[in-house]
Formats: sequence, C-alpha cells, structure tokens
Amino acid sequence: MEKVQAAVRIGPGRTEIREYPMPDIPADGALMKMEVAGICGTDVKLYKTPPSNAHVIMGHENIGYIAKAGKEFTARKGFKEGDLVFVEHYVECGKCEWCHIGQYRHCENTDWRYNPDAIRYGYTSAEKAPHLWGGFAQYVYLPWNAVLHHVPKGVSPELAGVVTPMANGIEWSLFEGGVGYNSTVLIQGPGQQGLSQTVICKQAGASLIIVTGTSKDGARLEVAKALGADFVIDVQKEDPLARIKEITGGKGVDVVLDCTAGAGTLPILLGIEALKRKAGVMVVQGEMADFPNFPIGRMTVKYVTLRSARGHSYKACELALQQLASKRFPLEKITTHRFGLKDVDLAIKSVGGQGVPDVIHASLMPWL
Repeated sequence: MEKVQAAVRIGPGRTEIREYPMPDIPADGALMKMEVAGICGTDVKLYKTPPSNAHVIMGHENIGYIAKAGKEFTARKGFKEGDLVFVEHYVECGKCEWCHIGQYRHCENTDWRYNPDAIRYGYTSAEKAPHLWGGFAQYVYLPWNAVLHHVPKGVSPELAGVVTPMANGIEWSLFEGGVGYNSTVLIQGPGQQGLSQTVICKQAGASLIIVTGTSKDGARLEVAKALGADFVIDVQKEDPLARIKEITGGKGVDVVLDCTAGAGTLPILLGIEALKRKAGVMVVQGEMADFPNFPIGRMTVKYVTLRSARGHSYKACELALQQLASKRFPLEKITTHRFGLKDVDLAIKSVGGQGVPDVIHASLMPWL
C-alpha cells in the first residue's frame, strides 16, 4: 500500500516524520498533492504551546494540485484534477447560522476551541481518519465541505503561499479598519501580516503609511519601504509617538493596525495615542494577554472604535489572489526561505526568530 509522509507535532516543540496510508477517495472527496505550506506566527505559537495533547500535522496555509477528485466533488465544487488551488484552513459545517450567511470562519461546529472533534487544517488530530488534515505532508485530504480557491494563472505555488496573510490584510485593514483613499495609517509590526497590510493599504489609496518595528526588524523595515511604506520607525531607537506626531503635523493617524501578535500592552497604548483626536479606528489581532489597566477613558474621550481581527472571508481570499496575480508589488520579498519536510522544526523556529536569520514568510515544500 502506498504511504504518505507527514511531519507530526507530537508535543511542545517536537516533530516526528510519520507515514500514513494513502486514503481512498469517495465520490464527494478529493486529494491534494501539497506544493507549499506557508508558516506564520500562529504556527510558532501552536508549536511552542499546543492547545491539546493530540498529535497534529500542522500547516494551515496550503497550496497544491488536485491529484484525485471524485465525480460529486468536481460537480459540486467546480474543481478538477490538475487544478492548482488554495485551501482555506476553515472547514465549514454548512448547517449553522454562520455558514448559511457565508461567514464560515465563525462556524462553531468546526472551531477547535469549542469542539474537540472539529476539522480544521493544521489543528485536527492526525488520529482522525483519513489522517491528512495538515499541510506539513505530501498530500492533504479534501472532504466535501473544504473551501477552495483557484490560483490564477501566472502565480507560482510559492507566491500563492502568502495568500493567507494577504487575505488577512484585506479583511483587517479594508473591511474592519475602513482604510481607503487618502487614509493615514500606522501599522505596528513588520512581519508577514504587517507587510501584507502595507501592500493592501497602498493599493487602497492610503496617502500615508507608517510601519513600526524593533531593532531586530531592520531587514523587514527595509522590505516595508519597498512595498509602499512612507516612513518606518525603530521604536527602540526613537520615541515612536513623538515621531508619528512629527510626521503627521500633530494630527495623528486615521487607522492603527496592530500586527504585533499580542506582544503586550505597549503597542495598544501607543496605538490609542497615535490616533487622531476624534473617531480613529484601531484593529487588534492575536490572542492578547489580560490588560487590567486598559485606558478605557482615554479611548472613549477620543471616540476610538476598537475592532478585533478574526481570520478572513471568502471575498478577502479572492481579492488577495487577484492582488498576487497583478504583480504590482515585489511580493517575492516576503517569501524569503524554503524548507523541506524534514526541516519543519527549523522552519517554525526560524519564523519565530530562533533559527535561520531574517525569515519573513517560510515556504514548507514537502517534496523539496
């Protein structure tokens, strides 16, 4: 029987290469041959502190070719063998209120936080047949309720690997933050999320984009400038608030996008102060620590709208793929490193700043 190799997280910071049987594909299912699994900050957190003791094939930013598709799968979803696709990590139940209104990212039936049996790529136990629920493997199984997108012609699998952070950038900056023509924006954190949002804000017509980072982010801040940032600030070398006020003539910015992934209270405090005097918008993402002294009075006096970012929608993914296909920005500057299946541990730690230096977005290529 043909076997499939996969890198399995077997504990905090521990990976093991295992083999699983090649699954039988039912009429309403499909099999995807993996090309690229993107690695992001979420993977770093899940690897260091797993949410459960389950053995998991990680990888939730997955690009590959349809290797085998049942007739019902093709008829229902419109994808056939040979298609290059992006598979969202959400697997909709198709029954709940959220799925019926197209917001399957909020589907409670497939949310691992509430349902231990939920199916979500990169999160589901590899013990659950047919086992292949993550992109750190040679193949991934696609059930009838997987959410797929066609990768446009001319977009390589490696470039398509950044579609998830790009889609998040669209969802958070445009749909949640309301960034548009002539907006002034502060983006905190020059990781793959912050750099993606730099591109999206520039595309949307923002007149001023400021990106902040720390001294170790020197290379990333240079990439931010290449992707459209008007100013970059090393918060360890100068007073960021004073510099923002100087740049904006004392007015502050319209929108703050916090992409520091829960780095603490300082970015939130800076964001509130950096916003304009009235009616600014701040979008916060990541699982934040408790904030017992949150400046709620300061926020209400300034009439700040605080929004939380949560994943991406189908529309955001489609727009992100179109953005990649446009070739308007040098997005290859984000896809900095490639790793093979046996190097998953090094790849994740490198994205977290503890391995290969200057990694922004890592491409895990199982066949490399």
